[in-house]
Amino acid sequence: MSEPISAKAVSELRKITGAGMMDCKEALQESGGDFDAAIEILRKKGQKVAAKRADRTTTEGVVATLLNGTATEGVILGIGCETDFVAKNELFVDFVNRVAAVAMAGKPTTRDELLALPMEGGTVAEKLVEQTGKTGEKVEVSGYFLVKGEKLASYIHAGSKIGVIVSFKDGGKADAADFYRKLAMHIAAMNPVGMTPDEFDPAFVETEAESLRSRIITENEDRARLGKPLKNVPRFASRRQMTPAVMAQVEAEIKAELAAEGKPEKIWDKILPGKLERFIADNTLLDQERCLLSQFYVLDETKTVEKAIKEFGGELIEFKRVSVS
Repeated sequence: MSEPISAKAVSELRKITGAGMMDCKEALQESGGDFDAAIEILRKKGQKVAAKRADRTTTEGVVATLLNGTATEGVILGIGCETDFVAKNELFVDFVNRVAAVAMAGKPTTRDELLALPMEGGTVAEKLVEQTGKTGEKVEVSGYFLVKGEKLASYIHAGSKIGVIVSFKDGGKADAADFYRKLAMHIAAMNPVGMTPDEFDPAFVETEAESLRSRIITENEDRARLGKPLKNVPRFASRRQMTPAVMAQVEAEIKAELAAEGKPEKIWDKILPGKLERFIADNTLLDQERCLLSQFYVLDETKTVEKAIKEFGGELIEFKRVSVS
């Protein structure tokens, strides 16, 4: 008859592996009290659990950022899990931070390179499988970037579900790190997908323009029923579509409208800039939603991010945003 497994042995194994109490007890019983064998049993169990949960989605998790001492290199890492219960567990948060430290030391440039890095007697990929065994949930790297630059600033949103690293040139400003950290806060909140409209695929812009038109037409139907002012229906969605030929045509149309309204031609130059500005605002809604420099700055909505940066000084080089929600 095998020796009974003591509560102390179960607690010790749990402390070493992070696995659940019952899992540790069963592993020790199966191994006859052999700790090394019990750890191997738990490892294999993790692989089995990972295989069973491979088709699950990870909608929770933790994001971590880590910069070197001179703030010239950094990593941003998201590790996803299935429930908020696991994401808030201190052991899981500690695991994410340990993976971030491994990434900072090894400086992999891709997710696959990160997974192959050695970590605590195995690889990062193997440690993710172990976490699946411990938590009973799918655990995966949901996002990873290595960032290098003249200066970096980072921000983790409350709850550690969103993180941002920005690379910038400080322009000699002593408080640049604070300004660009606040800009990282804006990026976390507003989720831009790029810096400028030039990064958009033309086909994507055309599709979004049609979608915007349809949404505003539908919204105007509701506004008309409620007696509210109607919104202008955009022809375009992005500056990407506003070629010199397009803008020349728009200017000609505005001048024709002014003539039809009986406005003296000598005052057109005073009216034209405002109407062109309004046309651009109505027809760049995609840029305002998705392009960082075109967005209105959350800390001062009277100006765009581009204008806020110009007024402060320095230069934004790039940004990386990772979310696990």
